[in-house]
Amino acid sequence: MNAKINVMLVEDHPDYREILAFALEKNEPFELTGRFGTAERALRSVQDPRGRSAPDVILLDLSLPGMSGLDALPWFRKYLPGTKIIVLTQSEAEADVLSAIRHGASGYLLKSSSMKEILQGIHAVMQGGASLDASVARFILSTLQQQLPPAPSAEEPELSGRELEILQMIADGLAKKEIAAALSISTSTVVTYVNRIYTKLNAANAPQAVNKAHKLGLFKPE
Repeated sequence: MNAKINVMLVEDHPDYREILAFALEKNEPFELTGRFGTAERALRSVQDPRGRSAPDVILLDLSLPGMSGLDALPWFRKYLPGTKIIVLTQSEAEADVLSAIRHGASGYLLKSSSMKEILQGIHAVMQGGASLDASVARFILSTLQQQLPPAPSAEEPELSGRELEILQMIADGLAKKEIAAALSISTSTVVTYVNRIYTKLNAANAPQAVNKAHKLGLFKPE
């Protein structure tokens, strides 16, 4: 028999709260340990449990009278560090999504989710995963992709700063000895750099290397 999953509801809409409670009470292995219409009452209950078991999961609305769900989230995390918190809300606002996740929410579901999706979401976070509405997951993925530096293209070689500098000098028409003098390095060192540049660009000579560098946009615009 599966271990019980104790769930607390923090939802101010009485009809929706009762629908959630009914679904939890009718489905194994969930057990309803508390239902509250405000964050303040819910927080008081976890501060003074009086023999009640701590919830494994809290379904937390964001739009609550008094203290909002976002404001309450850090306090639930403080008083119940082992409890998973799933935000269950109507808000698709990007700021709410990011704020909830930054404050430690394990999931973010919309109230348009089916009851089956909500129950599956609880199972997911209890197994160490995350429970995200599909549209929320797409937004988070898009945000992360925008924050990450672009991956180098398979056709775009990675030249070092010195190699780019020497390649620019070659493009400007400087000979190897002139490059060596300008950079205060030996001519043989320049030759070594040039050979590396040709290898990385798959070029046979200076004109090919310069031409390919132009096509790949390796030169800084003047």
